Formats: sequence, structure tokens, C-alpha cells
Amino acid sequence: MQEQRLDGHHGQPVVIDLCHACQAFWFDRYESLQLTPGATLSLFRSIGEDIGRRGQAPAAAGQVSGPAPSRADLAKCPRCHARLRRTHDMQHTTRFEYLRCPHDHGRFTSFFDFLREKNFIRPLTPEQTAELRRNIQIVNCSNCGGPIDLGRGTACSHCGSPVSMLDMQQAAALVAQLRHADARERQGADPTLPLDMARARREVEQAFAGLEGDARWWREASDSGLVGAGLSALARWLKT
Repeated sequence: MQEQRLDGHHGQPVVIDLCHACQAFWFDRYESLQLTPGATLSLFRSIGEDIGRRGQAPAAAGQVSGPAPSRADLAKCPRCHARLRRTHDMQHTTRFEYLRCPHDHGRFTSFFDFLREKNFIRPLTPEQTAELRRNIQIVNCSNCGGPIDLGRGTACSHCGSPVSMLDMQQAAALVAQLRHADARERQGADPTLPLDMARARREVEQAFAGLEGDARWWREASDSGLVGAGLSALARWLKT
């Protein structure tokens, strides 16, 4: 795993471990909760760039998924080497899961479940589902990578996950928070902060306007899943 140093609340740095092969993070105890919005966005960029690299490789599926179940069941804590336990959790109304150390040293969470935990994945509306069927017959599941035949249904027959996509409005709000993170650190309220954040949201929304209709979007959505396509687009936008 590779260490990644990120900003934490109250000026305290957070060092997490990232595994590109398993597409997952290891968080020591409470590290996920200590991440600032800017640090969370950095992780999104890392995920998006990783998906982009996989999508360019001839043999890569470009999925946002976790380790295979057979590998996950053998995973051990990097601190005490105890067998990790699969744990189901809920954030608001969103269910997600991770592998937890029985001695509370930390947890191993896939890219997909990390996005679920942060409320960045939402199900498609009926209109979006209808448009998806008109443009794509088969889409890969963003959770396990299995193929979903949209002519038969909108849930993965392998893991049961519904077809979902990245919530761009939530991404826009987080970008706005990142741009003005320095204002939050200053003492007292910045009277221009609400207007600046609203402007930043509009900029991101305009950047993604019409994204779901272009040829590149449909190609990436078919190969990488809707969540992967959204993350790749977000990573490209953050580089501009």
C-alpha cells in the first residue's frame, strides 16, 4: 500500500494507506472522520485518476470496485495481523460496508463504499434510466464489475447493487468548500463566503452540463460504470 498525506481538521495531518490493486483505502481508527472536505476531494481525484489509468490499459476494466470476496475474506489488519471482519454500516439512508479490525486498529474500505459513505453515489432517476437504455445495452456494475443487462433490469445480478452514478451536485458543493477552505480557518465569519461558494457551485455545474450526452461519457459509462465515468470526468476537470 502507498501512504498518502492529507489535511485533517484543526490543522492535524492525516496519513492514510491506499492500495491501487484492491482499489481500497486503509483508515486507522477515526481517520476517515478527520478528513477535511479538501482531503476528501483529493481522494476522489486519486480514485478518478486510477480509474482513468485502468480504462486506458487494454486488459483493464476500469471499475470502481473492491477486492474479490475470496481475497477480502483473507485480509488481515496491517497493525496486529488479526483477520478483518466484514461490517455493514449506514450513513443517513445509504448502506455501505467495510472490513474492520476486531481490535479497533482501523478499517479497509473499497473506493465504491468510501463514496457511498460520503453520500456521493445516488440511484438513477427514471428519466436517466430510460436514457441509459437508449444509449447502452450493457453497463458494468460500479460495485463488483459484473455486467448488467439493462434490458432485463437495473440491478446487478451478481451483487444486487442498483445502477448508480456519482452525484455531481454533491461534488460541486465539495469543490466549493475546498476552494474556500482557507476562509474557514480564519477567525470570524467571512461575509463574502456564501456568495463565493455559490459561484463555485455554478462553475462546476456548468462544467458538467451536458456531460452525460457526449460520446466519451457513454463510452466510459459502458466500460467503467457510471460512477467510474463520473470520477474520471471529475479528475479531468480538477486538472484544468
